[in-house]
Formats: sequence, C-alpha cells, structure tokens
Amino acid sequence: MSLSTFTVVHVVLSLVGIASGVLVLLRPSASPKAWGLTVLFLATTLAASVTGLLYLVAFPRLRLGHGIGIASLLVFVPVLLALCRHRLAGPWGGIYVAGAATLLYLNAFIAVMQAFAKIGFLRALPATSIGSPSFVAHLLVLAIAVWLAFHAFGHLRPGHPATRQARPRRAKPLRIADRWG
Repeated sequence: MSLSTFTVVHVVLSLVGIASGVLVLLRPSASPKAWGLTVLFLATTLAASVTGLLYLVAFPRLRLGHGIGIASLLVFVPVLLALCRHRLAGPWGGIYVAGAATLLYLNAFIAVMQAFAKIGFLRALPATSIGSPSFVAHLLVLAIAVWLAFHAFGHLRPGHPATRQARPRRAKPLRIADRWG
C-alpha cells in the first residue's frame, strides 16, 4: 500500500471515528442501533490510533501526534472494561463517558492539528486577540467535547429513559373470533 493510500485510509478512519463519537455521546443508550454506533466509534478510533502510530515505520521520529495516539490507546483500556466487562453498571457508566469523550477529543485534537499543518488557507489565517486560529480551534474542540461529556453524563442518571431497563412486554392473548357460528 502506498503512503498516500495509507494516509487516506487513516484520515477516513479518523473522520468516521469523530462523527460516530459525536453521535454516541449525543444519544447514549442501550439500544441495538446505539450499540452498533458505539462499536463503529470505538473500532474506527482504535484503528485511527494504530494507523497513526504506524507512521513511525515510515518516519521514525516521535512527535506530538504519536504521543496523543499512545495516550488514546491507554484510554481505551478503561473504556473497554467499562463497556464490555462491567456493562456500564454503577460508576463504570461515568468512566465510559469520560473515556469516550477523551477519545473523541484526542482524535479531534489531532484532526485540527493536522488540518492547520496541511491546509494552506488555515495556516494563512491571521492571529486574533484571543490567540492563533489553531489555538482557538483547539479550545472550541475542547468545549464541544466537554459539553458532549456533560450531556452524556446527564443521560446516565438512574431512572433516566436512556439508562432505564425496558420492562418486558406481556404478550397479548390471541383472540379468535368465530365468524361462522
């Protein structure tokens, strides 16, 4: 696989991970659709982190992006424990939300960093009174990730519809009407 094809795959994985991560944190629930979206988020984010670290083979120099990739792999451990082993029970729901929001933030942080490094018109943006455009973009990404985390924490309250166990439905008795007699 050529380096440009590998880069396209890595970028697509990252963008799908970011988009699905936002959706997962917007609507945390135990429905099968949410489970599929959660798996998509975690799988693409994990794959993006691993493929990002594989750039060390082509460019054997540790950079900030590699450090963030290693940090995100470390965050995966409690997230997967909370989701797969503990099924978000008790404090593990909060651990999962905090970890998922952190994974989303780290993935988006790298995306913003790469965008400002690779896209010419973003690099050319003038500084504002707040700071560089890159710094402002990173603050915006942080604010969005924190808001999504608080939003998802709100859905983890006991008794909230998103976390409440569905009551089993009682089967309706069959009614057979005798039309002929």
